[in-house]
Amino acid sequence: MKKLLIILTILLSLSISHNSFAAQTIKLGVVTKPGSAQNIVAEKFKELIEKYSNGNYEVKIFHSKSIGNETEILQQIQMNTIQMGVITGGPFDTFDPIVRVINYPFLFKDSAQADAILDGPLGKEILDDLATVGFKGLCFSENGFRNLTNNKRAIKNAGEVAGLKIRVMASPLHKSIWQALGANPTPMPWPIYSELEQGVIDGQENPLWVMEVYKFFEIQKYMTMTRHVYSPHINVASMIWWKTLKPADQEIIQRAIT
Repeated sequence: MKKLLIILTILLSLSISHNSFAAQTIKLGVVTKPGSAQNIVAEKFKELIEKYSNGNYEVKIFHSKSIGNETEILQQIQMNTIQMGVITGGPFDTFDPIVRVINYPFLFKDSAQADAILDGPLGKEILDDLATVGFKGLCFSENGFRNLTNNKRAIKNAGEVAGLKIRVMASPLHKSIWQALGANPTPMPWPIYSELEQGVIDGQENPLWVMEVYKFFEIQKYMTMTRHVYSPHINVASMIWWKTLKPADQEIIQRAIT
């Protein structure tokens, strides 16, 4: 009987020890489908953090709008319902107006200049300011310059945009840009293939990779290489969650996402 109690005690101790070292799950949200720029970042982060932490962290990726649009994902990050997200820059401007500065039209001449600025002191200032609205700004990641497609007519100058019903992100700044050109900007959550196909909207504006991955060439007749806005992704974490982490864990998370 004594030996049995000893064995049970050892087994219980091992069980408690195992549970105490069980991997912690990081829930990460993206609105896009596999193969998209956000998903590539998320999947690489998952690979690296699981490697760098020796399995102490695992990442569960919620993709394809499975937990909501980008504004809803940001709200969940604020509340720590999910811990991280890879989010287009536009929706942030309803949370923190400072982010609008990177969405002004024709601000960057090319990707190299954008990278140099966003990865430098000015970019860090924007990321740090996100803490005031509940986010830990980790880094920017590549998305690209936005270009215009539509199914009505070829656009050769700014005046020809007038009257087009164009899907835009949930961003007051993006909406005002198209209103200034006489278009009818229509904020609409992602994805938008059906709305384009059915003629609910005439066109949309996005980086080139989006046109390919989402096959907009099947339903949009005209594309204009406007490159009107450089549109990065911002990789963020819940500040509520971030403050609970040990400095060593913060370091490897930052390293893995950067």
